[in-house]
Amino acid sequence: MAERPLDVIHKSLDKEVLVILKRGAEFRGRLIGYDIHLNVVLADAQLIEDGEPKKNYGKIVIRGDNVLAISPVEIE
Repeated sequence: MAERPLDVIHKSLDKEVLVILKRGAEFRGRLIGYDIHLNVVLADAQLIEDGEPKKNYGKIVIRGDNVLAISPVEIE
């Protein structure tokens, strides 16, 4: 059976994710919460520009209607 989108997000709880926003901004952080509207809460969040951390935010909430994609991050 195919995985549902929220199942994939649930498996990423307490792990590093990359959140890409509709306007092109990218945030990386540890996913500590989400809801059915794709509102997400990240801990240790960083704004990413050109693949490099630009600014640290700590804990943030990203409103779901701004989210284009959420991707698990492979830790090297």
